[in-house]
Amino acid sequence: MLKNAFSKKFKFKNWPKKNFPAVAAGIYVIWDEQTLLYVNTAGKDLDKARKAGKTKFGLITRLNSHASGRAASDQFCSLLANRTVIPSLTSSQLNKFRDGSVTLDQVTKKYIRANLEYQYLVVDNFQDALDLEGHCKRGAIFGEPPLFNPLDQEA
Repeated sequence: MLKNAFSKKFKFKNWPKKNFPAVAAGIYVIWDEQTLLYVNTAGKDLDKARKAGKTKFGLITRLNSHASGRAASDQFCSLLANRTVIPSLTSSQLNKFRDGSVTLDQVTKKYIRANLEYQYLVVDNFQDALDLEGHCKRGAIFGEPPLFNPLDQEA
């Protein structure tokens, strides 16, 4: 079963993980407890990155971006901030936004580090990652489509 080909779950609170592939194409999934939140690929231009001598590219740079919590520059962080973080803010937290002592990026990063986990699968070529991504987004691999970016069952 393809589900078993993915790594075990790793907590974002321990990011960056030791011995993570520094230059690799692949697919990754992000979990909030037992809820699959997000599925995506990384490493589209892997051969170009290798030829350019990049020491970090693909899965590691994409997950690093997500771990940062920067909602303005990262699609996953933006989705998480809008659909999970903002709706859960308390009056006290909102007041801290008003006075500038807290930013959305800080709160989003804190949520990611405290609650979320990821799994990944390194693939030989980016097309394999894209093919697997479609299956994951339809719910065929993990038994549920991702909450934030599912594919229509007929797509």
